[in-house]
Amino acid sequence: MDSTKIIELAAYTLPALITGGVAYFLFHSFFKNEENRRRFELLKENQSQALPIRLQAYERMVLFLERINPAQLLLRVSPPNTSKEDYATFLIHSIQTEFEHNLTQQVYLTSNTWDIINKAKNSTIQLIRRKSIEKEIVSAEKLREAILIEMTETESPSVIAISYLKEDLKTIF
Repeated sequence: MDSTKIIELAAYTLPALITGGVAYFLFHSFFKNEENRRRFELLKENQSQALPIRLQAYERMVLFLERINPAQLLLRVSPPNTSKEDYATFLIHSIQTEFEHNLTQQVYLTSNTWDIINKAKNSTIQLIRRKSIEKEIVSAEKLREAILIEMTETESPSVIAISYLKEDLKTIF
């Protein structure tokens, strides 16, 4: 009598366990798929919201690079007096102010892009400093001329950086 009860119990329990296992597997798969779908939709929504902000950051950094381009900078920023040292300091201050105004944009750019922008800024500042210590340059106007002449002979760091930003933007689209 004991063995028949055990067999009877197994006859009822075994199908219930199999059905429960199948149900667990199906529910587990369903909920995992739902979680992945929700995560994907959230990511998609975040990307659609972040894309305009990232594009705006790239636009602002291109504008920054255009503004610190020596040819543009020298036209926009007039010498305060005839001293080449004062003018160089004034130009560098103008670049630093522009940079600080756009500092938060690095959050939306890749680290390589931000490094390129920093290098363009630093190269422009080095160019101004290098030209301002040349002995044959004696006034602010001569400093202006020397920088402009250099820009006709070599490519501006800003132009190189803008080209890189354009290439980087192509990877976003």
